Amino acid sequence: MRRAIILTGIGIAVILAIIAFMQYNLRKEKSASPEDYVIFGRGNLTVTLFYNRPSKKNREIFGGLVPYGEVWRTGANEATTFETNRDLIIEGKTLRRGKYSLWTIPRPDTWTIIFNSEHGQWGINSKGEPNRDPARDVLTVDVPAMTQDRVIEQFTVTFESVGDDVEMVLMWDKTLVAFPFSYQR
Repeated sequence: MRRAIILTGIGIAVILAIIAFMQYNLRKEKSASPEDYVIFGRGNLTVTLFYNRPSKKNREIFGGLVPYGEVWRTGANEATTFETNRDLIIEGKTLRRGKYSLWTIPRPDTWTIIFNSEHGQWGINSKGEPNRDPARDVLTVDVPAMTQDRVIEQFTVTFESVGDDVEMVLMWDKTLVAFPFSYQR
């Protein structure tokens, strides 16, 4: 009986140590790419973006760390989430109000922006592939990518008012991608 209690105690201690180690690694990983929320509000529209912000750290970003022509989680760690309380019109297509994961396919001159109905998942699976089910894509659009002289060290997303429209801007390294959307007032 005493031996069973000792073995149970050792088992519990090992499990707690493993959990503590996993939490430490997750905190360490997330500190390299901190979480951020970007909230845009105007009139009766609220758009919220949650993402993790990796840094350049002297690395080649697009075409290197983030390969061209492959799906990217649009940040680090968890899949980026995009939530809107109003239906949006993006490139003539309707994105219904709701919460989505946001994925991109970077290319030198154009990016594909993908809104997927699944959200809350880690950005990559155990094989290192995007953790996205393409069957749940609800809207995709191609938008131009621009190269700028200024280097942006940390991946950054902003929302800008452009007349009656709103523009979501993604910036990292020397790449800038912006796409406008409108909404029913």
